[in-house]
Amino acid sequence: MNQLLLWAVGLPLAIGAGTSAQAQPTRPAATAPISSAPTTGIPGFKTISEQFADLRILRYQVPGFEKLTSKQKELLFFLSEAALSGRDIIYDQNYKHNLRVRRTLDALWPLNQAQLKVPAQADQAKKLAVYTKRVWFSNGIHHHYSTRKFLPECSASYFAGLVRAADPKTLPLLQGETVDKFLAFLTPIIFDPTVAPKRVNQEAGKDLLTTSATNFYEDVTQKEAEAFYAKKIDKADPHPISYGLNSKLTKSGGAVTERVWSSKGMYAPAINQIMYWLGKAVDVAETPEQKASLGRLMLFYAQGDLGVWDDYNIGWVKDTAARVDFVNGFIEVYGDPLGYRASYESVVSFKDLEATKRIAAIGREAQWFEDNSPIKPEHKKKSVVGISAKVITVVMEAGDAAPNTPIGINLPNATWIRAAHGSKSVNLGNIVEAYDLANAGSGMLDEFVLGADEKARARRYGALAGKLHTDMHEVIGHASGQINPGVGTTKETLKSYASALEEARADLVALYYLPDAKLAQMGVVPAGNDVAKAEYDSYLRNGLLTQLTRLQPGETIEEAHMRNRALVARWVLAKGAKDKTVELLKVNNKTYVRINSYERLRGLFGQLLREMQRITSEGDYAAGKALIETYGVTVDPVLHKEVLARYAKLHIAPYQGFIQPHLAPLEREGRIQDVQVTYPDDFAEQMLEFGRKYKTLPDYN
Repeated sequence: MNQLLLWAVGLPLAIGAGTSAQAQPTRPAATAPISSAPTTGIPGFKTISEQFADLRILRYQVPGFEKLTSKQKELLFFLSEAALSGRDIIYDQNYKHNLRVRRTLDALWPLNQAQLKVPAQADQAKKLAVYTKRVWFSNGIHHHYSTRKFLPECSASYFAGLVRAADPKTLPLLQGETVDKFLAFLTPIIFDPTVAPKRVNQEAGKDLLTTSATNFYEDVTQKEAEAFYAKKIDKADPHPISYGLNSKLTKSGGAVTERVWSSKGMYAPAINQIMYWLGKAVDVAETPEQKASLGRLMLFYAQGDLGVWDDYNIGWVKDTAARVDFVNGFIEVYGDPLGYRASYESVVSFKDLEATKRIAAIGREAQWFEDNSPIKPEHKKKSVVGISAKVITVVMEAGDAAPNTPIGINLPNATWIRAAHGSKSVNLGNIVEAYDLANAGSGMLDEFVLGADEKARARRYGALAGKLHTDMHEVIGHASGQINPGVGTTKETLKSYASALEEARADLVALYYLPDAKLAQMGVVPAGNDVAKAEYDSYLRNGLLTQLTRLQPGETIEEAHMRNRALVARWVLAKGAKDKTVELLKVNNKTYVRINSYERLRGLFGQLLREMQRITSEGDYAAGKALIETYGVTVDPVLHKEVLARYAKLHIAPYQGFIQPHLAPLEREGRIQDVQVTYPDDFAEQMLEFGRKYKTLPDYN
């Protein structure tokens, strides 16, 4: 998908179109103190559950669920069970040993909790508890965003003591393995920083596969993988298969081969459980189109045939009448340094009828936006078809979409399907609301904004500006432009830079059009351009300053969305330096961003968009690489140190994720009569429950 994700210090991400997993719009920053601001719906509902390390755990409500029909609720329950049944897959995809690590930590949890009451052990126990929660949050031992390995702050000896005190039957021991051998094997995986240091490496000049810990490849070099697919891919094919999307690339007898993820292949136990619940969903599908698309998805899981996957996506796009909707499958390729293989994820939702009016209005005018784009005429689509845009209410998220979630989705990712059959673009309304409630009054504006006018504008229009950016990024950003015939897909032409370049392109479409009078004419913004100014302020402030809070001293920028924002912000800063369109100011030893001409800035966004679309349409790898490496990677260490020091005073966790709602079916005589939704408030309790209930895979696959 191209995804937009939200994060406390400035952004969320989105899923969908073109590169996969996430595109992120700027959002307000998190509150420094933990608050319990009520949201609409349940009086006194606490959005914020807890905060630890660099993470904060939130809760979201599902307004309107009680008004759905019993059949719709039943469908949502079945789809939610299907979503959670694939939870083990994302752990295994992220790193070969993740399931074994997680199951060890799950087994040790009660023993470690008991040690919290022992004064001599309490500090060590707290540190292991935080590490365990971080593994749950990141679906493995690598940071969910930076993909760098994080380490426990407790001692290896404390960990070993708990393992030896545990009942061996509760530990994930291999057949015939002793506890001592188990510890000797697992300890460096958890505690040694040189073992699997990075899940996804994007450093130029390195072999991106042998230096990445992702479990998408094993014993295969980057050169071998690229050669393997070069033989398969026909760049002249107008309907290219998404080769590699649902398989692990490994070697057998010295030859490179694929292990396909299907009901009869790799991940079969989990996939069969997903299919079981999808089969239940078929029986209560809302529309014939939805029933057909569910059937195609099951067929894809059964066969592992990527042609069937394309058929499923075409059918799924056409299902616009059903109120209940879902994303389920191997979707986003951000976890693959080469952009071929997709992570498992699922989002289950229903349409917010009232809130959809804004985003649907944008979708209806997609052709106008395409026709009036500053990109070259030969790169424009002559006919933008089938964009379905809506705001959804999320009911359940799983896999790569949880606990950290997108706030926007545009799917399918296949360019030719979007061009010929259309796409679905959504804003995750209740997720955005939860973020906004949790992030109100953070102190970020006071710390990083110099002018009173800019602060007032952000407080008045920031939330609307962020939602509009997400809407336009997803609806018209990813759906815009076309690749020249015979050029090939972006993962073939732009390679490891494809994701960052695609997200920048979609962001630029949104940024270029935000000030346009067309939006006021459509009724989606008030007259005047203060909404656009609020987003311009926020976007550059984030790209130039506040997103640096996500990096440790000495690190470069590697994550695709951070590269995207840095590229755009630093490019306009450099190109507008002569007439000071944008400048960095130093006041009282603090750096601020000042925009001196919003009109000229819009012109620069248009220029960069034109070039970004040319790179995409023509497959200009050299130009794309130059943009990313020049503007999107390096970090000024002096500025970085300053930003980190200012941010530390606010006591904000820069990343946020969610506890999922709980759906409980009410049965009578073996038939579901209704489904109740409740809201758990203990992250650890939910993670342990999920580990027990949705254990669908062995330790190694």
